[in-house]
Amino acid sequence: MEIPAETVAELDGLTAAAEDAEDAPPAPIRLLPGEVTMSRRVKFALVNGCTVTSIAFGMTAMLLASQGQDMVKWAALCLLGSVLMDALDGPLARKFGVASPFGLQMDSLADMCSFGIATPIVVYQWLHGDAPVALVAAACGLVAVCAAIRLARFNVSPKDGRFFSGVPTTMSAAVLVIATVLIPRPDEAVVPTIVLAGVVGALALLMVSSFPYVKLNQLRKLPTVLWILPALGALLDLQATFVIVVALYLVSGPLLWVKHRRRAGSAA
Repeated sequence: MEIPAETVAELDGLTAAAEDAEDAPPAPIRLLPGEVTMSRRVKFALVNGCTVTSIAFGMTAMLLASQGQDMVKWAALCLLGSVLMDALDGPLARKFGVASPFGLQMDSLADMCSFGIATPIVVYQWLHGDAPVALVAAACGLVAVCAAIRLARFNVSPKDGRFFSGVPTTMSAAVLVIATVLIPRPDEAVVPTIVLAGVVGALALLMVSSFPYVKLNQLRKLPTVLWILPALGALLDLQATFVIVVALYLVSGPLLWVKHRRRAGSAA
């Protein structure tokens, strides 16, 4: 069957266009959505600079931890810097109007570096001299795996303005590194080091749980007396107050889960 001349010409045109497309340089990828002005570029760079700084703090923490247990406290302080940077980049991006899919991915990768890798390395160096190495390694490895699962799940899940599903990765890391700073020698803790290793593993599992945890911006609505009591307790015994506050927060998730299940059952 003879192909019409018009069809042949059209095919030739498509072939030529495809060849031109192959020869053309790739189109630049726009990282900043919306209007691109110098002001927005600077704000975009500032926000992502916070994220990059978080990665740098995490890397520094790993290098310090590798120098031995004497440097663990300094490594933990670096990770607190990562926590601070992680708390800044999101709000700044929204305030400046430069939130972007790129920033979301950068934030997730930075969290994995600082909180999913650096934090368990620092915790391992903190605990392994006073507890069975296999147990500490398993608990810290669980932190890394659960952090990856938690971050990936967060990126693809619908967002809730009131609750997190599971303990946030940043919150988990903050609890671990503050404990490292407050208890520089685990053998002097009020509980055996082996129990601390178990707590690390339990905290990792809570990250991937479905328990609802109240977001920090919701905690501001608590009565003033509930903020005064921990402040007074910290003046009397900082370590004990920290343990109590953390325990109450971690237990709140399962309690809220039970409350929601009962409410859903009664409504049905």
